[in-house]
Amino acid sequence: MNAGWQHHRGWRFLSAGGGFLLLALAYMPILWLMVLSFSERPLSAIPFPLTLGWYEQMLADTRWRQPMWTSCWLALGVGALSAILAAAVGRSILRLNRPGRVIALALMPLFVPGLTIGAAQFLFFRIFLGLRLGIWSVFIGHLFWALPFALVLTLVIYSRFDRVLLDAAADLGAGPWQRFRLVEWPFLRPAFFGAGLFGFLLSFNELPRTLFLRGTTTTMPVFQWAQAADHQSYVPISFALATIVVAVTVPVLIGFFRIAFRQDDRS
Repeated sequence: MNAGWQHHRGWRFLSAGGGFLLLALAYMPILWLMVLSFSERPLSAIPFPLTLGWYEQMLADTRWRQPMWTSCWLALGVGALSAILAAAVGRSILRLNRPGRVIALALMPLFVPGLTIGAAQFLFFRIFLGLRLGIWSVFIGHLFWALPFALVLTLVIYSRFDRVLLDAAADLGAGPWQRFRLVEWPFLRPAFFGAGLFGFLLSFNELPRTLFLRGTTTTMPVFQWAQAADHQSYVPISFALATIVVAVTVPVLIGFFRIAFRQDDRS
């Protein structure tokens, strides 16, 4: 009698309602911000009357363009390098006899607050080593932030790979490069591109570490944070910028997950 309580209609309704509530709490603020980016009075939280004036002001303003380019190039570099490192390190870790301790050590930065890591890296680079901070220090900070996430994704997908396939390919005369390209890479490819995508997004939106490591470099999150803190009149334009960023990144994420899950279903 007690075994079937989870199948009770009321429980299922409560579970579904709780799930929809959590999704609403997660996505409604983003959707509402996008709506307010078209509002004539966005700071009043009233969507009407609608206008494209904030987007026109955004296009006419040039202050955000350099931070945007800086963030894009940083994110591209972090995404590419984190994908390469995660693939190489992930393959090596899973070949160890006892990979648990190495995995725990590699994932430890996930549980340290960003402000703590940013302050520690600032002290190490600027005070201990005496180096001048700039875009290179931001890149290193972003890379060490994105790499554990990329490694988790790689380990989850690659842990399902059957290494017997490599032995079979070797028995058929395939060399190391052929085994990787024809057997291992098709299985690892979703993890590789997914790690790069997550690295890009994490770097593009990173603020706490950047505040400590940026020197005179200004990224897009730093620019928006400064404008929101010092110039309230620029906040509506930030709504328009945020809307464009969401409108670009969400389709990319959806496309990646569709490709990844489609390949997983076929396998």
